Amino acid sequence: MSLPELGAFLRTRRDRIRPAEVGLPHGPRRRVPGLRREEVAQLAGLSADYYTELERGSAKNGVQPSAQTLAALARALRLNGDERDHLFHLAERPIPPSAHGPSAHVQPALLGLLDRLSNTPARVITDLHETLVENDLALTLLGKSPAHRGPTASFVYRWFTDPQTREIFPPEDHPHHSRVFVADLQAAAARRGRDAEVTKMIAVLRRRSQEFAALWDTHDVAVRRMDHKKIVHPTLGIIELDCCALLSEDGRQRLLWFTAPPGTPGAEQLELLSVIGTQDLGVTKGTAPVGSSAAEAAEDAEGPPDQGVAAPVPVEVGPARDSR
Repeated sequence: MSLPELGAFLRTRRDRIRPAEVGLPHGPRRRVPGLRREEVAQLAGLSADYYTELERGSAKNGVQPSAQTLAALARALRLNGDERDHLFHLAERPIPPSAHGPSAHVQPALLGLLDRLSNTPARVITDLHETLVENDLALTLLGKSPAHRGPTASFVYRWFTDPQTREIFPPEDHPHHSRVFVADLQAAAARRGRDAEVTKMIAVLRRRSQEFAALWDTHDVAVRRMDHKKIVHPTLGIIELDCCALLSEDGRQRLLWFTAPPGTPGAEQLELLSVIGTQDLGVTKGTAPVGSSAAEAAEDAEGPPDQGVAAPVPVEVGPARDSR
């Protein structure tokens, strides 16, 4: 691995990004036109010391960026597909698929829109409902996404295999969400064709969930572009919101954002979210409970989960704070 070349590439990419492009204030004492090192580290979910060492191209502390770290840096630095691949080449890491899994490269157009949704809970997910990146308000509203790889990275998979995942919605709404998730997955499976990832996930779900198997056999199909949701929040109670989706051109990724009509209780609760922050979220929604569910999911993924994989990185859109 050529650490000096890797560091030089990171530095030139950092210099070209203006703070406003990633939702950061310019500030009166900024001496560089681009981002500071600590700002890149913040956006990528890394320590400032680690990123500084990486950019300087020094191996004295054994700096060896993982694929997850490289993916986070690609998002933070708004790299296009060619630049992302080059970053992985320089680090001598295998280039991951561009649109699969929680380490997928977020499409720049969706990431740019996410940056501008500073007052709205928003996240980018794959067509298998794997969270790629989210803003602080999404963390406050929905809780942290679990740090999983394989089938358990998918919210749809966890919906049918982990009862705790369903606590985010009122019980009376569960049948509706089950139908919508399966119909949306039907569309994703058809779009992907003979994709091994989705084929295996469907097979496992049919085996583990009678509800999923019955809904899958109806062959109902519908891409979810908008839905009305009641979200159970640990502090604010039930929040009624509209969930809108903007799909990428290939349909593999989508930007989700949550809104409420002005003057409604949901709109008032959204205003409170920015005040509450993430400090009250003592429970991570959607994570596997202690017991057989996590072990079974790991077995379904044909191997133990990657302990070094971090959760999707929040996009900071205001003053820095510890949201983890």
